[in-house]
Amino acid sequence: MKHPASPRYFLAKTEPSVYSIDDLKRDKKTVWDGVRNPQAVRAIMEMQPGDRVFIYHSGGVSAIVGLAKVVSPGRPDPKNPKSAVVDLEFLQQFDSPVTLAEVKQSKEFDDFALVRQGRLSTMLVPEKFVSWVQEKYPKAGI
Repeated sequence: MKHPASPRYFLAKTEPSVYSIDDLKRDKKTVWDGVRNPQAVRAIMEMQPGDRVFIYHSGGVSAIVGLAKVVSPGRPDPKNPKSAVVDLEFLQQFDSPVTLAEVKQSKEFDDFALVRQGRLSTMLVPEKFVSWVQEKYPKAGI
């Protein structure tokens, strides 16, 4: 599959007690794994080098806290045939997280899987959401 000229954006959820944006910042790079939902696995398999991934802390805060870059194509997880993995590299931690409450209050993204499918861990992000975050948080450098 040919990769589009501009990067696509995805969102990947993590419990901060399991692996946080601080862990990714410290490690600089990680293999993103543990995804088993078929829809989330498909999203990981669609990821290509250069794509961006919003890192979302679930449980408690429920907010987008940073950004990573995809550095390898998504691929089957060698430890679990029903899962997929991708290599991510830390790009930045946001000064002010984008909370789920803000996203819902905007009423612009009721069709976005983040709002519609609360338990889905990894998903493609609509372009209009990326634009909204860029406008709302210009210092984020997205």
